Amino acid sequence: MKRLLSIPLLFLGLSAAIAQAQSSELSLKDCLKYALENNLKLAATRMDEESGRYKTEEIRALALPQINANASLTDNVIKQQMVLPGELVGKPGTVTAIEAGTTYSANAGVELNQQLFNQQVFTGLRAAKKSEEYYKLNTSMTEEEVIQNVSKLYYLAQVTREKASVVDANIKRVEQLVKTTTSQYNNGLAKKIDLDRIKVNLTNLYSQRDELKNGIIQQENQLKYAMGMQLNTPITFPALDLKSIENQSGLGLQANMFNVENRTEFQLLNKQSELLELQKKANVSEYYPTISAFANYSYNGLSNEFDLHKSGGTATWFDMSSIGIKVKIPIFDGFARRSKVNQTKVSLKQLEKNKELTKLSLNLAYDNAKIQLNNSLSTINTQKENVSLAEEVYKSTQNNYNLGLADLTDLLNAETSLTEAQNNYTQALLNYKVAEIELIKSNGNLRTLLN
Repeated sequence: MKRLLSIPLLFLGLSAAIAQAQSSELSLKDCLKYALENNLKLAATRMDEESGRYKTEEIRALALPQINANASLTDNVIKQQMVLPGELVGKPGTVTAIEAGTTYSANAGVELNQQLFNQQVFTGLRAAKKSEEYYKLNTSMTEEEVIQNVSKLYYLAQVTREKASVVDANIKRVEQLVKTTTSQYNNGLAKKIDLDRIKVNLTNLYSQRDELKNGIIQQENQLKYAMGMQLNTPITFPALDLKSIENQSGLGLQANMFNVENRTEFQLLNKQSELLELQKKANVSEYYPTISAFANYSYNGLSNEFDLHKSGGTATWFDMSSIGIKVKIPIFDGFARRSKVNQTKVSLKQLEKNKELTKLSLNLAYDNAKIQLNNSLSTINTQKENVSLAEEVYKSTQNNYNLGLADLTDLLNAETSLTEAQNNYTQALLNYKVAEIELIKSNGNLRTLLN
């Protein structure tokens, strides 16, 4: 009974834990850690890494003893004929055909082979270990792609939320303006056309807010997809701290840390180069002789009656065994081995050109990231000043409008300018974070976002 009671309590505990996880706010680090554990593309890449380990075991097995057992049962329905000279049976000048062997034969044996010297196997084993390292690097590169993608989507969703907050604040101002103007209109102090223009502006703000809300849902779904999270899972985020981002942007990033060797893409190319060198050695190894040891043992039975399985039957049983060393020396293969070696040499030259191109591309990405970061910093400062000016203009125009010193058009224009300035400032901060992520990537330090 106690055990039965514990089951519903367990489910209640799990439900509470799930609810707590869903209600908690996800920081960028939380999203990145979740993505590294659940992203489906990354999971498939890790399976490639696991498969690489099994390939190493497969090649290693070739250097270990190979033991095979075999058994057979044969019914010689029509026996082979042997032709003998007639002199053996007293009939000179003729030939005589006699049956050879028995009707039934059975055999059971075991065979062992061990490679003593096979340069292809030994080189293949080294190549397999390098392949494991290649798959690990490939996993690391996929992890970096996940980190970069999730980080950008996270900030994009956050900034869109901030834009929605700006629109909400503007809606409150315009709603208050609608109330004020309605009162003025009722008292004959405002025109109906002015009230209608304000209501149209308010309706446009409502539509803009709806579009932003739909955009937030779409962006959050993209983020969930990138994280490997079910789309129906509710998630919340902490409020975007624009002041903190602005302060961090003032510090900037160290832009002198670039080293192409730190980039996983370049490390992958280096690993490919090592694998091709081993491939060339494996092709050259085909010129080498191979030496192997063997041993076998078998037990055989012969009979003209089907009584091989019976104890005391007519079958004759005997065993046999042999041991030895086998040497295989390649002499001429029509220049096939030479062609393989030359193909690998060409592949190595192509890879070197690809490395040069990749190095140039990575340097270009690094320089562009620095330029974009500096541009973003400059834009942040400019847009911050624009927001301050737009706020002053709006407050001044609102006071003048309330005093009858400014018309409605001026007030609506000031409100629109303030909204644009606030959104441009928010967008500038997003552009800075994207540029920051690109620069961190170009330095090969994306994993620092997890710290």
